[in-house]
Amino acid sequence: MFPPGRYGHRRDARRRRPWLVAGLAVVTLIVGALVSVRLYKNYGDPAYDAQVVNFTDIADDGLTLRFRVTIPDGGQATCVLRARAKDGATVGTQELPVSDQPGDGATAVTHRLVTTAKPFIGEVLRCRPAG
Repeated sequence: MFPPGRYGHRRDARRRRPWLVAGLAVVTLIVGALVSVRLYKNYGDPAYDAQVVNFTDIADDGLTLRFRVTIPDGGQATCVLRARAKDGATVGTQELPVSDQPGDGATAVTHRLVTTAKPFIGEVLRCRPAG
């Protein structure tokens, strides 16, 4: 085809390494599984669900946050509360232990969240099993 010696020499066909591809696939699956387990432990337990009812008594040093938490019977949860200012900056956070109360499975909680500046909104970031 080409004149000999003019364009260099052709490279030999590379040897395929199927074990390398299989090894990378296994490592990727293991890392993905570890990340999934970690995220589920932090954010994914549907048995501990929180919903903000309202936030009132907004002052320069805090707000009162009312929320409902679904906790399994006889369980305890730790909920992370956060208050943010108008610009979105976090002005207060707190972890609050919550115990299950007899009833329909949802526990009503009212808590005064202390802040470092005037808050604009109060949130429940997540609730997880206590301990």
